[in-house]
Amino acid sequence: QVQLVESGGGLVQAGGSLRLSCAASRSIFSPNVMYWYRQAPGKQREVVAAITSAGGTNYADSVKGRFTISRDNAKDTVYLQMNSLKPEDTAVYYCNVKSPDGSSWGQGTQVTVSS
Repeated sequence: QVQLVESGGGLVQAGGSLRLSCAASRSIFSPNVMYWYRQAPGKQREVVAAITSAGGTNYADSVKGRFTISRDNAKDTVYLQMNSLKPEDTAVYYCNVKSPDGSSWGQGTQVTVSS
């Protein structure tokens, strides 16, 4: 199975920005969908954004207009640009890929937004 490694998390003030990256250990079979999920303490893991291998995107209502998902297929990497961050965006963010090869998860990266 492909391995995913996230990076880019950290501590930021409300209104600030962060860019998360998720790099795959090898090329991902197509068609595939890459996701960003997040899980806040005491809450269920939720989908934040998704992008297909063809470039189609979808977002949770809570992040529309603030977050942008993108991918670089040549680098087997997916990104999440997060702008206008709010304290309620605080969570561990996980990368996930679903492909004919199965489903793989990254280890997660912590994003903390202070008020």
